[in-house]
Amino acid sequence: METEELLCLAKTGNEKAKEALFLQYRPLLISRSVIEGRFCEDLFQELSITFLRCIEGFRMEETKLEPK
Repeated sequence: METEELLCLAKTGNEKAKEALFLQYRPLLISRSVIEGRFCEDLFQELSITFLRCIEGFRMEETKLEPK
């Protein structure tokens, strides 16, 4: 399933879609949770919470390009 489809489902409260998106972006969240070469669990948790909140607030209609 594509990211756009997962986002649409996740915004309706579909937990499986949220989980799939989280797992898709987890490596990025992990890589951004490293400070001075050490993994920071607190930062990872904060980034994870922020990511899930962003899914809920993401507005799909503004990302679509209108044909010219």
